[in-house]
Parts: sequence; structure tokens; C-alpha cells
Amino acid sequence: MRVIGRRTHICKQWFITVGVFLGVGSWLYMFLQFVAWDPANNQPCISFADSHAELEKFVHFDNLPTIHAITPTYRRPVQKAELTRLSQTYRQVRNFHWIVVEDSNRTTNLVTKLLRRSGISYTQLNVATPEQYKLPLNPKLSYIHPRGTFQRNLALEWLQQNVQSGGQKDVVYFADDDNTYDLQVFEEMRYTEKVSVWPVGLVGGQLVERPLVHDGRVTGWNAAYKPQRPFPIDMAGFAVNLDLFLQHPEARFRIKQDVGYQESVLLAQLVTLSDLEPRAENCTKVLVWHTRTETPRLRGEVTMRKEGRRSDKDIEV
Repeated sequence: MRVIGRRTHICKQWFITVGVFLGVGSWLYMFLQFVAWDPANNQPCISFADSHAELEKFVHFDNLPTIHAITPTYRRPVQKAELTRLSQTYRQVRNFHWIVVEDSNRTTNLVTKLLRRSGISYTQLNVATPEQYKLPLNPKLSYIHPRGTFQRNLALEWLQQNVQSGGQKDVVYFADDDNTYDLQVFEEMRYTEKVSVWPVGLVGGQLVERPLVHDGRVTGWNAAYKPQRPFPIDMAGFAVNLDLFLQHPEARFRIKQDVGYQESVLLAQLVTLSDLEPRAENCTKVLVWHTRTETPRLRGEVTMRKEGRRSDKDIEV
């Protein structure tokens, strides 16, 4: 009986030790979710920004270029769902900086709260599209005016003013909130020398729109939508070395431009066809899709609001 009692005592001690270890580990994990280490100053820094335009300091992997992903966004029923989906992807990418630009006169609490709890290094900006350039309500006319142009240009301006050129050769990517991304696409673009390109699925009226590659060089395009464009490519199909934007501070998207030419206008200010760097196994793999979340049918909500009621009272959707 003494041996049994001794074994029981040892087992209890073992379980207590394991329990304490797990408890401390859980608290440490929760702490690290909110605190990152700043190697430059050798001190921790809280990962919640007080400023809407603050590049936050998170754990940084040396010798690994940072990806600056620019995402224009605007208020709509699926906005939070879209940004939540993106944040769950982006938080898995190393050395990643998310620049979210709201199409509004001021930043919104919805986006601010989402970014603060995302665990991602971010900058939150805002600029409202002038009324004369806003899209009409008729979905059949949804491509008459540019969407996200003012927002992308503001993000480029912010980068040129706040991020200096260096040996890391950071990368700029225009990551719209209605796309779906394979994590591999970020590693494909990370070491871009000038402009890297790859296929995009479900865009331009095709299953895939992609560059054509011969002997490791881009020679043309497989594009059905306005194939005469200088660079018939989707916004999600290329990334640019940040140094190019710093060397060409005038490079911007144009407001008054034919539909579908925004990408071509920007790239023509930076490179020629021969400068393009094919990625995704010489553009034979699809790693990003223009999925576009379906616009929800909210007839019931319309009826409720006519009656002075709403389903999202006291709850953020």
C-alpha cells in the first residue's frame, strides 16, 4: 500500500507540473498575440496602432523582403466578411505589411477594430472618391468609372513618404478584397527585381488570364478581354519592387482612363515587356482567383427598415 500511495503522490505531482506548464504557456501565447518585439530598440511594443497611418513594428525576419499589400475597401454588407477572410490569410505571411485604404471621408470603427485584432502589421488610411467618379447603382454599368484608384494612389504616396529604399528590396502588391489567395503567391512575389507576373483565375471572362512565357521570358498574353492592352493583366497578377516606385515618384494610376487600362497605364510608367519576371512555374500555376463574393439578397432587411426595424441592431455584421 505504501508503494501504491507513493506512486499516486508522484502522479499527482506530475499532473500538477504539467498543468502549471500548460497554464503558463497559454498566458504567454495570449501575451504574444498583443505584444511584438522591436529588435531595433530591444524592447517590446504593443501591436495596436493609435494612429491611422502608423506602420507598426512586429517580429521582423532579417534578409527577408517585406510585402506591402495595398487593399482599397468600401462600406457594403460583405465588407467585414471580405476583410476577415483576407486577414486570416495575411497573418500567415512573414514580413507582411497591410495597407488598407477606405473609400470614405474618415476611417471607420469597423475597419479599425478588425485591423487591431488581426495580428498583422498594418496602416489604415482613407480618402473618399469624388461623387462624379463613383460607380452608378446599376450593376450593368459597374465598370464605367474606376474603383479604388484614389485609394491605391494614396497608398503609393504613403509608401514613398514613409518607407525608404534599402537592401531588402520590398515589394508592393495590389491585393483587392474580393480575391482569394494561395499563400504560395506571396513567396513567388517576395524576391521581385522589377515586376513579377503570374496567372489569375476567374477574370476577364476566362477561367484563367495569364502571361505567355517562352524560354523564361514573357512574350505575350492569353487574354480575351481587350487583348490590345499593352499589359492585359489583372491587378492581382503582378507585384512591383518598391524601389521602382521610389525611383519613379510620378508613377500613379490615372483617373480619366479607358476601362480595363489601369494596370497597363501604371506598368507602362515602370517597365517594358522584356522586364517582366514570370513566376508560378513560368506562369503555369494559378495561385490567385478573382472570386468576388456574391452580393447578398437583403429583401427582408429592406422590408424591416421600411417598418423602422433592422436585423443588425446592436450587432456588427
